[in-house]
Amino acid sequence: MTAQTSSASAAGLSGSRAASLLCSTALGLFVIGIVGFSHISAVHNATHDTRHSLAFPCH
Repeated sequence: MTAQTSSASAAGLSGSRAASLLCSTALGLFVIGIVGFSHISAVHNATHDTRHSLAFPCH
């Protein structure tokens, strides 16, 4: 019974890790894709230096 419990815990941990990876990827894509190309100058200026430091073209 102990082996089943630990394997179930490991499966739950990997699912949690996958969910964290998916959420962080979605947040990163949102920040770069949506906020990065925003036409609102305050938003553009806030992300401008970060995009250049990551070698991400913006203009």
